[in-house]
Amino acid sequence: MAQEPIREIQGPAGRLEALLEPPVLSPGQPVRAAVAFAHPLPVEGGTMHTKAVYRATKALARIGCAVLRFNFRGVGSSEGTWDDGPGEIADFRAALDVMVARYPDTELWTAGFSFGSWVALTVGATDDRVRVLIGIAPPLDRYDFSVVAKSTKPKFFIQGEFDEICPLKRMYEFYSQIPEPKELVVIDGASHLFDGKVLEVGDAIEDLLGDYKTPTN
Repeated sequence: MAQEPIREIQGPAGRLEALLEPPVLSPGQPVRAAVAFAHPLPVEGGTMHTKAVYRATKALARIGCAVLRFNFRGVGSSEGTWDDGPGEIADFRAALDVMVARYPDTELWTAGFSFGSWVALTVGATDDRVRVLIGIAPPLDRYDFSVVAKSTKPKFFIQGEFDEICPLKRMYEFYSQIPEPKELVVIDGASHLFDGKVLEVGDAIEDLLGDYKTPTN
């Protein structure tokens, strides 16, 4: 049965503008995962409509996931003001709670792009409900990814070859030090924002997770 669309959710600082992307399912197919998706740094123009966020969201829906993307506090029509990290983490936790309530018997994943990857991976690594972590272009030297680096949850990363915020060498260094399970896709010729390469972000999502089955404990 079709559910009501989501246009906003309640965050700790007020209403947050949101969009729920429904999963693409065959008849009788269960929802693969419920995903909360975090957008890039608002002070540098990031929103839930950023191209790479949009393409990744669509790709997750194509592999059967329900995906909630939303604007952090103070972005778009979301209430509140930018908090440079702590408030946005609280916003993301609220989004996760929405997905748990809406899809109570479904695996929970977290995903994010750039600043949003720090938020999503940090929350996902520390929330026992979350099974899978997805990080697109994580800004490894701008934020503290230490809890992610210790996480034994399945971790999937997508990185541009010429990322100017997180050089590929730095990504390889981080990736080599984190525990399994993990996967990394590098998109040839791509910058941090994947200019001209956003379709490949969606392809990478499908390649990484299209046939993926989360291990049972």
